[in-house]
Amino acid sequence: MAKFIFKMPDVGEGVAEAEVVEWHVKVGDRVEEDQHLVDVMTDKATIDIESPVAGIVTTLAGEVGDTIAIGSMLLVIEVEGEATAEEAESAAEQVEDKMSDAPTSEEVAERIEVENPDASDADDAIAAAPVPPSALENKAEAKVLASPAVRQRARDLGIDLAQVKPAADGRVRHADLDAFLAYNAGIGFGPAGKARTDETIKVIGLRKRIAQNMAAAKRHIPHFTYVEECDVTDLEELRAQLNAARGDRPKLTLLPLLITAICKTIPQFPMINARYDDDAYVVTRFGAVHLGMAAQTDGGLMVPVIRDAQARNLWQLAREIGRLAEAARTGKATSEELSGSTLTITSLGPLGGVATTPVINRPEVAIIGPNRIVERPMFVSDGMGGERIAKRKLMNISISCDHRVVDGHDAASFIQGMKKLIETPALLLID
Repeated sequence: MAKFIFKMPDVGEGVAEAEVVEWHVKVGDRVEEDQHLVDVMTDKATIDIESPVAGIVTTLAGEVGDTIAIGSMLLVIEVEGEATAEEAESAAEQVEDKMSDAPTSEEVAERIEVENPDASDADDAIAAAPVPPSALENKAEAKVLASPAVRQRARDLGIDLAQVKPAADGRVRHADLDAFLAYNAGIGFGPAGKARTDETIKVIGLRKRIAQNMAAAKRHIPHFTYVEECDVTDLEELRAQLNAARGDRPKLTLLPLLITAICKTIPQFPMINARYDDDAYVVTRFGAVHLGMAAQTDGGLMVPVIRDAQARNLWQLAREIGRLAEAARTGKATSEELSGSTLTITSLGPLGGVATTPVINRPEVAIIGPNRIVERPMFVSDGMGGERIAKRKLMNISISCDHRVVDGHDAASFIQGMKKLIETPALLLID
């Protein structure tokens, strides 16, 4: 018997280390060639690493959350005969091949939480986009959709995921585990119920990257937020009319209309659609609007990017939103589709509240946050020089800006420009 020392492969140019996200083997396990061993995350990608040899695992280099340098020992496998350098080199090449198509964690974790402002259809799909399931320990669990974090928690609690009733989309989430525990333990959630056990959860993988990105954004960027109320009654009426005549075109949600308003207003305020290199003190103002739509998923944040949003009409925007939603849902979004945004829109949809203060998607300099639509009585013109009270649909729009680049007057003027288009929606249809 011989000891095969499997070192952390070179997983990409410039990558010096990788974080262990999830082990799929333990000491004493027998593994076969090409068996999934471990998930690791770098600044470039999340990668599944497979075994180059068959044998018995004798040593693991670290626990979940530990960082291992490229070229350092990852694990040791006891094999029959002598392990060759060619085997290890072959394993490294397999990992590098996976890098070419893998979305980067920076791109995936580009930072904010969004659902469609009216929480319907394609935009809902973006907000609910799941991450692909990782390798599982048994065939029964292989049929259950769940994020790696949910799987790990289920294993820690000794729960068979196949016995847990999933949400409507068939995916098991942390809330489903809570419900399973409550049902089986007879624990209530009301005042008379027993207290739940405290949990200590290690922040790893994508969630760790998100935490780092958020901290960096708040640490480096002096944020300010401006909020304005918009009457979207006529905009919603226009949307209903367009949908009634859409034929075989995709259904319009509020998001394409808001994106159109953003794109039509941007040319007057080019500093909004920009990125700031705070090391070189250089601002790059972009002619095209590559709009990121931040999406909250079970496993973390994804930001699909609508390329050249300013060049698309309402129906093209709706179709692209649907396409990106499908790519996010199936885990097939490419690196290009998850990177390169010049401005981000973020919303909590029906949960949006009265106003939000979104965190800027660094190195961008602004982020726009539509809030929840509410109905309230307002004074409106009666058409005869007087006023009357009418029920109107109102929505606040928030914008957070980098005060090093964007002045408060410009941010307010930009939102006022959007407000004019939103409250006179016929202008959105004029080229």
